[in-house]
Amino acid sequence: MTDRAIVAKRVDSGTADTSEIRDLAAAAGYTVVDEVTQTRTEDAALHVGEGKADRIAAFAARHDVAAVIFDNSLGPYQTYNLGEKLPPGVEVIDRFKLILDIFGQRAQTRKAQLQVELAELRYELPRADAKTSLAKREEHPGFMGLGEYDESREQDIKARIARIRDELETIEETERHRREERRESGFDLVALAGYTNAGKSTLLRRLAADLDVDENEDLHPDLDTTAESEDRLFTTLGTTTRRAELDRRDVLVTDTVGFISDLPHWLVESFKSTLDSVYYADLVLLVVDVSEPTEEIREKLVTCHDTLYERNEAPIVTVLNKIDTVDERELARKREALSALAPNPVAVSGLDGTNVDALRDRIEVELPERQRERLVLPMTGETMSLVSWIHDHAHVEDIDYGDEVVVEFEARPAVVEQTRAKAAELPTAAESA
Repeated sequence: MTDRAIVAKRVDSGTADTSEIRDLAAAAGYTVVDEVTQTRTEDAALHVGEGKADRIAAFAARHDVAAVIFDNSLGPYQTYNLGEKLPPGVEVIDRFKLILDIFGQRAQTRKAQLQVELAELRYELPRADAKTSLAKREEHPGFMGLGEYDESREQDIKARIARIRDELETIEETERHRREERRESGFDLVALAGYTNAGKSTLLRRLAADLDVDENEDLHPDLDTTAESEDRLFTTLGTTTRRAELDRRDVLVTDTVGFISDLPHWLVESFKSTLDSVYYADLVLLVVDVSEPTEEIREKLVTCHDTLYERNEAPIVTVLNKIDTVDERELARKREALSALAPNPVAVSGLDGTNVDALRDRIEVELPERQRERLVLPMTGETMSLVSWIHDHAHVEDIDYGDEVVVEFEARPAVVEQTRAKAAELPTAAESA
């Protein structure tokens, strides 16, 4: 049986929308049994007005509620004051704590676990400081005698943050080295970016060549043979990399953690190394859910652009996903409305595969240009080894075996340079005889 929860949201003006916080609560494993909304300026002590806080407490007492989840950011003192009003054992959770709880449940890799812990510590640090101040200022129940402990806790948190940063830097350096090895091996790197639940994992499965993963296991042992595709938030917390099925290019596609609305800087910063797969890609596919309201899509595109263009130099192609959920008229209207932010997008359905071939063609067009090369090589055993290497690292267009071996191919400029260097070291047929 899942824990029961109340969701609450305060807005300065307008009407509070609780659809996302309900989805987040469900993703964390809660059953929402009530919601409370309020339109008013923020109360310094309780965030919501005292009357709303009393109503929440009364409902929680009557219905065996385990948590009250706010779709807002709560300060340390607001969290404490609300907790004092609620029945014993009822937890006060704000939006960011809820997201961290979900991340903690989904973290599978060492890198993901470290990033979650880093974010949790950054969340806890100001609260530990608040406990210290509160304990020193007044003898509040629950804080009596904890001043010295909390001062020590603050130092522990800061020391742990420093250790996690060091370990993440080591992991990031390994990943940077792996990216360069892949480029040197002739692979182009494509990253999927976008908001959570936009369908990135489903699209990855459409683009990927499942069998090729196993065939390249020795060269890329970290490639995943599966990519989860589920209709829930935050399915992908770490990154999933698979080889894509394209005619003329060797491409590795990485699915990354989804963007989330209204995240504070400290939380984004905790997961910045996950976004390195986006920042250092040769091409970014920015995936959006075209079934969402136009204004919501526009806001998400603006946020994504702000994040991506800050450090990313690769071209960005917007992918309007889930066209199976809208008719042609609505799709045309949205394309027009979003044209300033998403010029020449590719409209696809990752679910049923519509237009995925067109997306593959667009990927080939947008990736960095390949260099064409024609080599005339001696007919030797060493040459056969080089030809095999060229097949693994480039797209071979033609090869002729006669008195000499003539091979025509196209590849990344770095691979062409490597090939020329290897060819220059080959012995002549007479020397090999």
